[in-house]
Amino acid sequence: MKNVDVLIIGASASGLMCAIEAGKRNRTVTVLDHSNKAGKKILMSGGGRCNFTNYDVSADNYISHNPHFCKSALSRYTQWNFIELVQQYKIPHHEREHGQLFCDKSAKDILNMLLEECTLANVNIQLSTTISHIEKISDHHFRITTDRNEFHCQSVVIATGGLSIPTMGASPFGYKTAEQFNIKVWPVSAGLVPFTLHKKDKDRLALLSGIAVDSIVQTGQQTFRENILFTHRGLSGPAILQISSYWTPGENITINLLPDIDLYTLLKQAQKQSPQIKVKTLLSKYLPKRLIEIFMDNEIINSTLQTNSHDQFNKIADSFHQWTVQPNGTEGYRTAEVSLGGVDCDALSSKTMESREVKGLYFIGEVVDITGWLGGYNFQWAWSSAWCAGQYV
Repeated sequence: MKNVDVLIIGASASGLMCAIEAGKRNRTVTVLDHSNKAGKKILMSGGGRCNFTNYDVSADNYISHNPHFCKSALSRYTQWNFIELVQQYKIPHHEREHGQLFCDKSAKDILNMLLEECTLANVNIQLSTTISHIEKISDHHFRITTDRNEFHCQSVVIATGGLSIPTMGASPFGYKTAEQFNIKVWPVSAGLVPFTLHKKDKDRLALLSGIAVDSIVQTGQQTFRENILFTHRGLSGPAILQISSYWTPGENITINLLPDIDLYTLLKQAQKQSPQIKVKTLLSKYLPKRLIEIFMDNEIINSTLQTNSHDQFNKIADSFHQWTVQPNGTEGYRTAEVSLGGVDCDALSSKTMESREVKGLYFIGEVVDITGWLGGYNFQWAWSSAWCAGQYV
C-alpha cells in the first residue's frame, strides 16, 4: 500500500501538466496509466508535429453545454503561458494558418518537456497499470486498487480523455468514474471527424478521392472556411472536421466550393466578352476538371456560354455555391480527434476543476464537456484545466 497526496489517472497532456503543477507545490504525486508509454496522443497529434496551442484562444472556440465554464481556466493559464514554457525549453516551432502553433521537429519535444518538468517536480509515473476500484473512504481520503498495488490519497484527478482514437488506448474510464460518484455525464459522440456518405453520393464522388478544395461549409448557423478533402469514404479536410462537431445525424451540410467569386455574375460577364468559350473551359480556371465533370451534366459543361440562358447560369452557380449533401454519418471514434460531451461542467468548480459534491475528486481535459475546435484548442484546454486543478489538489 502506497500513500500519496495526489493520484492522477491518465498520463495524458492534462494529466502530466496537472502532475507538474501539484509537484511544484511539494505535493507527492503519482500518475497512473494503463498504457506502456506516457503521452501517446501527444506523439501522434498534428501529424507527429503536435499543434500544441493557438495564438488566438477564446471561449468561442469551444463547444459545451455550459459555454461560460472554460473562461476561468483559459484566462488564468493562457496560451502565452504555455508558449513561454516551450520557449524556455528552446523548442523550435512555427505558426501555420489561423494562428496554429506546431513543433518544427517532432511532438516528442513537447512530451520530453513535460516529462522533464515531471522529473523536476518529483512526480512518479507508473505505466502498464490497470485500476480495478476507486473508493472514497472519507473527505479527501480515497483508496485506489490496481493490478499492481493499492494507493491511498487525498486527491484523485481523472485525466483519462475521451473515446477518440481507441488504438491510442482511449476508454470510457473517466465517464464511468463520474457515474460511479453520481456525477452527470452528457452523451458522448465523435468530434472533429470525417463524414461518410450515402452510397449514391459515395459512388458518384469516388473519382474525386484525393482532391482538396478551399470551401465554406455550413450547418445551421455555424460556418467554417478551409479546405475540404474528397476521400474514398466520403468527406474530410479541416472545414469538414470543424463542422462535424456541430452536425447532428440527419442534417444536411451546405458547401460553397467557390467562396471568392460570384459565379453567376462571372458567367454573365464572360458571355458578353467571350461567348464562344465552353462552360467547362471557364469553370476549369477555378475548379478541378474532374469535379466539374461530376457536378455538371456533360451537355451543359460542353456547351458554349452563348447558348445558355441567365436562368441556366443561376442553376450552374447554385451547383457550386450551394452544394447540399446529407452525410450518412461519421467515421466514428476510430479517426475522431476528440469526443464531444462528457462530465457535466455544472458539477465542477470552474476555478479548481473539483467535483462540487465529491470533495477531492477532480476532472480535467477531454473527459470534461469542453470540446475545442481544430487548431490547438483542445491542447490549450488540457493545459489550462490541468494547471487550475494543479493549484488545488
